[in-house]
Amino acid sequence: MTMHPLDRLTADEIVANRRILDEHGLIGPATRFPLVMLAEPPKAAVLAGASCDRRVSTVLLDRTTGEVRDVLASLTDGKVLSERVVDVRTEGQPPIMGEEFALVEKILWADEAWCTAMARRGLTEPSRIRISALSAGAFGIAGEEGRRLVRCLSFLQLSDDDNVWAHPIDGIVAYVDLITGEVVELIDDGIFPIPGEKADFHLPVATRDSQKPLHITQPQGPSFTVDGNVVTWEKWQFRIGFDQVEGLTLHQISLGDRSIVYRASVAEMVVPYGDPSPVRFWQNYFDAGEYSLGKDTNALTLGCDCLGEIHYFDAAIADDDGNPRLLPNAICMHEEDYGLLWKHTDMYNGSSSVRRQRRLVVSFFITVGNYDYGFYWYLYLDGTIQLECKATGVVFASAHPGGDYPWASEIAPGVGAPFHQHLFSARLDMALDGPGNAVDEVDAVRVPVSETNPYGNAFTRRSTRLRTESEGARLADGSVGRTWHISNPSVLNAVGRPVGYTLHPEGQPTLLADESSSIAKRAAFTTRHLWVTAQDDTERYPAGRFVNQNPGLTGIDTWVRADRDIDGTDIVVWHTFGLTHFPRTEDWPIMPVDYTGFVLKPSGFFDRNPALDVPAPAAHPATGGCCSAQPDVPAPAAHPAAGGCCSAR
Repeated sequence: MTMHPLDRLTADEIVANRRILDEHGLIGPATRFPLVMLAEPPKAAVLAGASCDRRVSTVLLDRTTGEVRDVLASLTDGKVLSERVVDVRTEGQPPIMGEEFALVEKILWADEAWCTAMARRGLTEPSRIRISALSAGAFGIAGEEGRRLVRCLSFLQLSDDDNVWAHPIDGIVAYVDLITGEVVELIDDGIFPIPGEKADFHLPVATRDSQKPLHITQPQGPSFTVDGNVVTWEKWQFRIGFDQVEGLTLHQISLGDRSIVYRASVAEMVVPYGDPSPVRFWQNYFDAGEYSLGKDTNALTLGCDCLGEIHYFDAAIADDDGNPRLLPNAICMHEEDYGLLWKHTDMYNGSSSVRRQRRLVVSFFITVGNYDYGFYWYLYLDGTIQLECKATGVVFASAHPGGDYPWASEIAPGVGAPFHQHLFSARLDMALDGPGNAVDEVDAVRVPVSETNPYGNAFTRRSTRLRTESEGARLADGSVGRTWHISNPSVLNAVGRPVGYTLHPEGQPTLLADESSSIAKRAAFTTRHLWVTAQDDTERYPAGRFVNQNPGLTGIDTWVRADRDIDGTDIVVWHTFGLTHFPRTEDWPIMPVDYTGFVLKPSGFFDRNPALDVPAPAAHPATGGCCSAQPDVPAPAAHPAAGGCCSAR
C-alpha cells in the first residue's frame, strides 16, 4: 500500500526502524528510545506532490553512559541517513521515560540519607511511599551540568487503593541522577504533618438517583467519512496525525477545496508553579517536551469519554525499547448538535427561518501524573475552527503550613495546593488560499467628540500590519478587543478585500514568573500571546526540540532574532493561551473540568454566509411543528455497546 507522506507511523514501520538502526550497529543492551517520530517531509515538497521518502527521526539514550544520539533513517531505502551525538549541556536532554519513574524508587531506598530522612518522619516501609519523579529544569546549580536529573517529591499511600496525592510528605526533595543512580543532593527543609484524611473519589460511594438516561443517536449513521487518515465532513477535509510529543495533529485542513491550515497542533504546554520554597522553586513541567504527552494518551470509552456515533482512531508509538506500542481508541471523532446556527423571524415578509449549528469534534485525552487534559478540535458549519483544552484530575498537593500562606491554597485540612498556571502553545502553519499570508493586529478604537463626531457615539477600529518577526511578538488586550487577522493579500473577496480568518484570543495572563527567571527563559513562548514566524520545517516546538533540562537556548525567542519577513509570505502563527489556577476547595479531591482555548473565525474568507445551504431542521415528532433539539449532556453510565463502566478500575 502506498503511504502518504503525512500518514501516521504504523507498528510495522516502527519495527522496521528498529531493525535498520540495529543493522547499523546503533543498538546495544543499554540503548533506550526516548523519541521515535515520523520525520515529516518539507511542506513545499508535500504541497508540490513530490515523491517523498518515509523517514523516521529517532533519539537514542545509552542508559550506561548517558550518551544521546540523534538518528535519521529512511524506511524507503532501509538505511541510516545521518547520526550525531547530542550535546546535552547546551541542547538539553531527551524526555523522561516510563522506566525511569520506577528506577528512582530503587535509587532512593538504597540511599542512606533518604532512608534516614524518612525514618525521622516515622516512615520505614518503602511499599507505602510513592515517589513522584519530576523534571529538573535548568537553574545553573553547580554540578548539575550534563547530568540526566529528576527532582523527587514523595507521597504516602495508606492502602493499595488509596489516593496518594492526598498525603504529601512535604519538606524534603531528592535530586537524582538517572544515569549514575545516585542521589546528587537531598534537601530537608523540615518535618511537616502528613495529612491523613482520605480523598478516595475513585472508590464507590452512594450516588444521586435523579438523572434519567440520556442517549445521543444517529439512526442513519454519522455525516463524516473516513478514508485511512483522511476525514471528510460537510465541506471540510483534513488528515489525522499523531505523534508521541504533540499527540493529535491535524494536517491540510481545507473547506470547499480551499486550504486554510497546513498543520495544526498543540506544540507545547507548560505548568509553572509559584511556590518559591526550597523544596518547590523548581516545579515547572513541560508536558510535551519533557514527558512526551502523546505516550500518556487514554483509551477512550464509548458512553464515558465520547457520546454519539463515534469513530475511533488507534495510534502506534514506540516504547522505551523501540518496539511498537498500540494506543487503542487514542482519538475520538463524532459530530454533535451545537444549538442555533442562525435564525430570523421577519415582520415584513412574514418569514421565519432557523438552522441548527453542528460541529465535528476530534479529541484525545492524556494523563500526566496528577493532571488529566483533553484536547478538542471543533470544526463548524460556518467555517469556524476552535480549539478547547480541558483540564481536570488531581491538583498537586503539598502540606499547608496554615495561616495566609501566600503561595498556595488550603484545599482541605492541612492540604495545600500551590498556585500555578497551565499554558499551551498552539502551532498553526497557515495556508489561507496558499502560502502567501500576513497578519494584522486589529484593535477597537474610541473616538473623542469632534466636528465629525459631535454626539460622541462613534467608534472604529485600527489595523496594524505585522511585517517582521520582531513585530510579530504580541500581547492580547481585552480593553480594546484585540484580535489578529490572518489574510492572503493576493486573493480578494467579492468586496475587494483580502480573504482572511481572525484569531480571537481569550487574553488570559501570560507567564507570571519574573522575566529574569529560569522558566521565563526556558518557556519564552509563554511571555507573549502571539508569535508570528517565517515557516521553517525545523522549527516545530516553541521551547526547542530537546526541552528537558534545556537552559533556554533553542526556543522561539532565539528564532525571531533573525527578524525574518512575515508580510505576505509562508508563515506560522503561534498562540499562547491558558489558565491561571488558584485552587479552590471545590477542586478537591478531584478537579471539575476547567476550559481554555481560542477561536479562528472566517473574516472575509467567504463572500457571504457559507452555511446558507444548511437544510432546515426537521420538526421533533412530539411538537408537531416546532423545531427542537435534545441537549448534549453526558450520561453517567457506559454505552451498552461498550460494556463495563466509566469508573476507574
